Amino acid sequence: MKPLSSLSSLSSPGRSAGLRVVLADDAVFLREAVAELLRGHGCDVVAQVADPAGLHGAIAALRPDVAVVDIRMPPTHHLEGLEAAVAIRRDHPDVGVLLLSQYLESHYLPTLFGTGAGSIGYLLKERVAGTAVFLDAVRRVAAGGCVLDPDVVRLLVGGRRRHDPLDTLTDREREVLALMAEGRSNRSISDQLVLTPRTVESHVRNIFTRLGLHPQPDDHRRVLAVLTYLQATDTTAARRS
Repeated sequence: MKPLSSLSSLSSPGRSAGLRVVLADDAVFLREAVAELLRGHGCDVVAQVADPAGLHGAIAALRPDVAVVDIRMPPTHHLEGLEAAVAIRRDHPDVGVLLLSQYLESHYLPTLFGTGAGSIGYLLKERVAGTAVFLDAVRRVAAGGCVLDPDVVRLLVGGRRRHDPLDTLTDREREVLALMAEGRSNRSISDQLVLTPRTVESHVRNIFTRLGLHPQPDDHRRVLAVLTYLQATDTTAARRS
């Protein structure tokens, strides 16, 4: 995995030239600035919209490679962007969604990253100013990868351990976790590794236990386990580079 200076992610970086993008943000100035940035790097901004209804219409009509969506949009400026992202990933799984947020909020992650195997991302809006980081996130999401703002990763798992948390896993558990990070279901993992579903379930439970991820009311340990894997592998790659 190629390390990024300020991004935790999956999938290899690609080229932005030719990517078809829909922008959804009711802040016209920011939306235009992002559109200009994307066009300047070869993207085709096929639509700009200000609300979820416009976003859904543009996605259905234009089928872009990726939608860049503000997490808070009209009419309430609460979770409209998140809800739109979940609907897009459900109804148009070939369309990637990169959500932008003004604030650091991690409680959205189980809903967001529970939508499918990839093509999803969550960044703070301030990353847009770091052109290379933002463009790389757009490329990765369009290519089927998962992208998560590094500040969110640190909030969730960065302070729990100073050592590599993956050191506690067996080789087989590492294999299982790596496939989980690709968005695979337990059934898919069992097929890939030629294991019984019950054996995979046992490995997954062991992974949760070894990583200190205890049951929670809104159990999203799978997401946290993947985030731990992403952070640990990015850190290891950075040390080797």
